[in-house]
Amino acid sequence: MSENSQTGADAIDVAIAEGTDFDGTPIDPKKLDLYHSVMALEANRQRSGVTNTMRSRIVRIGAKHIAQDELNQKLLDAGFAPLKDKDIAYYYNK
Repeated sequence: MSENSQTGADAIDVAIAEGTDFDGTPIDPKKLDLYHSVMALEANRQRSGVTNTMRSRIVRIGAKHIAQDELNQKLLDAGFAPLKDKDIAYYYNK
């Protein structure tokens, strides 16, 4: 990988664009092709709104780093809907 770090939101996108994994090995072209074809489908999907997408990202990523009760309170404090039963079941395995 070029002089970019392996951390941060853009690290994966940079590695994919370069076609090289963090350890320097090339990413299989079949994997890259599938990734690009699925991302093209996603790019054409109608969006439900920016705040809905923000909440989804906060839940998806936040659940990896923040305890359930704390994340739920942070969502409420920011004016987002609280964690839904399906969020808890999926991200917190409950």
